[in-house]
Amino acid sequence: MTRPYARQTQVLRSMLASIALCLAGRPGARLAAALGIRIAKDALLDLLRSVPQPPAGAVRFLGVDDFALRKGDSYATILVDLEARRPVDVLPGRDAEPLAAWLRRHPEVEVICRDRAGAYAEAARNGAPQAMQVADAWHLWRNVADTVERTVGSHHGCIQAAFAATPVTAEAPARDLVTPEPSRLAAVPFVPPDGTLDVNGQPRRLVARTTERYAAVQALLAEGRSLTAIGRTLRLDHSTVRRFARAASLDELLAKATGQLSLLDEHKTYLHARWLEGCHDIPQLHRELRERGFTGSVQCLRRYFRAFRPPRQPGRKQQPVSRPRPRSAPKPRRVVRWIMTHPQRLAAADAAELKEIRTACPHLDAAARHVHDFAEMLHHLHGDQLPGWMERVLADDLPALHSLVSGLRRDLDAVTTGLSTPWSSGQVEGHVTRVKLIKRMAYGRANLDLLRQRVLLGP
Repeated sequence: MTRPYARQTQVLRSMLASIALCLAGRPGARLAAALGIRIAKDALLDLLRSVPQPPAGAVRFLGVDDFALRKGDSYATILVDLEARRPVDVLPGRDAEPLAAWLRRHPEVEVICRDRAGAYAEAARNGAPQAMQVADAWHLWRNVADTVERTVGSHHGCIQAAFAATPVTAEAPARDLVTPEPSRLAAVPFVPPDGTLDVNGQPRRLVARTTERYAAVQALLAEGRSLTAIGRTLRLDHSTVRRFARAASLDELLAKATGQLSLLDEHKTYLHARWLEGCHDIPQLHRELRERGFTGSVQCLRRYFRAFRPPRQPGRKQQPVSRPRPRSAPKPRRVVRWIMTHPQRLAAADAAELKEIRTACPHLDAAARHVHDFAEMLHHLHGDQLPGWMERVLADDLPALHSLVSGLRRDLDAVTTGLSTPWSSGQVEGHVTRVKLIKRMAYGRANLDLLRQRVLLGP
């Protein structure tokens, strides 16, 4: 019941430890006061730190992942027993040596499931050479998605050309389009809302700046200048210069610069149709969009249509002019989503546009085919087919996918195992989410030792 010289009974001490474990300092002290127990927040934290940690035990299947203590500044590593489904340790940093030292103390580890970080791979090789390394399937799929995004960005010009060459007709209807009466068409400039041009058909300021910087960086690279020297000359950050230097083409940079979605994107086709019908009443158009689910303000529409109105010429009345309406090309990220989605789960309209894109661009058709084959390997655990898949990728002119293959070959055994076994870091990611919740409950101010106690001892 008690201990010598103790000021609290074991029951009370256990109750306070449970309160501290769930709520930590100030919130725990407030709850204790509501229960009639007077205790300071610092005493609760000291009590929590004094609670002995349970032994890790024999861990055969280990999951490893990192999380941010302070994003961009300091990190830690969480270790999870995949059989017992519980965290067994929290290590400072995300370097190789702390994890390797922990693995040396646990020679019973048979499987290590990790992401593709080089530090964890090195730690597994040095600390547990007997263990089988498994590259997490989700991270592999994410690597493929990032590669597809770069590929789509490099070939977005093909997509724009294909859609601009096909005006909106009865055979190729635009989504949510209201067909205007020819007699009421207004002579206004129409620019496909692809993000590169404004409504006057002039390059956007961001696009013009990106184009100018890309040309300058490439010119200095051709002269043999280093990235540091280029950054000093152009007064650009080193990471910016590196990104411009590594870009396969200007389209890749423009796809990233113009790929941001806006509230008006899904309504632009409807707006252009109504404008060409002769409805130039901005408040009326705003009311119609509100009925369609638009949440922006009327000023958003005013800014968008400001340059649509042609300059007035006194004494002359403009005659209505009918012109075909080009189709707007989908944003790069939307195309990436279509490629990464199972064909049976795509909407009919999305599948039709993806088929059109693949027909217009052989490179994107090949990329989509390789993604489908990789997904089949991942789903059916056919890791033995990976070498053949990599050879087929290298046979096509897809630099981004070639880079992916080079990375996979550097970690080939772990990747092959990740595509052949059901082990993954899914539950590790779940524990990382729990760690983030605990951090936020402490307003991000908990030291690593206190955070470690709450992670390992918590329910």
